[in-house]
Amino acid sequence: MEPGSSGDVASCVTSVVCPMMNESVRSPEGRHDGAVEEWLFAAWTPAADLGLLSGHRIVGRTAWYWASLVRAGRDLLHITDFDVPVRRDPFVVKGEALWAEHTCDAPFEQWSIGNETYAAALGDPEDALGRAYGTPTPIAFDLEWYAVGEAVDLAAGYSQDGVVHGAIEILGEPPVEVEEIPAARWHRWVHTDPNDPRAMS
Repeated sequence: MEPGSSGDVASCVTSVVCPMMNESVRSPEGRHDGAVEEWLFAAWTPAADLGLLSGHRIVGRTAWYWASLVRAGRDLLHITDFDVPVRRDPFVVKGEALWAEHTCDAPFEQWSIGNETYAAALGDPEDALGRAYGTPTPIAFDLEWYAVGEAVDLAAGYSQDGVVHGAIEILGEPPVEVEEIPAARWHRWVHTDPNDPRAMS
């Protein structure tokens, strides 16, 4: 697919969504002690010329964080840190040159999504699946997620449709502003040995 085509954005967002886990039960929004657990938020424009995601997973005493911004005809801005100590507040992720937070403002209704860090600017989105070496680019998310429907049970938790509005700041560029673009989120967990690869299947 040629860079800058509308399908480019959708494929980039989809490629970094983590796989489903394997335990079912609807749960409150908060942490399940002892579980491998993740919260993931994604949004995109109807024209498919912009997509974004922000997610974090807790694996034992370690938090994984990943986020990205995809724009048609522009480098993928890619963020990952898979070795962050879990804090007392598990929804705050602080690593080296990284701050990120997913805040539940109202259960099943509203979340705030924020970060301040450096993204790797990648000319080839497939590089995100490897070492992801790119140009360090200061970036900050300041986004609000609002539900537009009820949560739907999954085999590993639940998903929910919504909309996102807010802004993304990138050094040297005007803010990227979004207003009530389509969005979705997933909350998934499984009680298992965090070192068991089946936890990620």
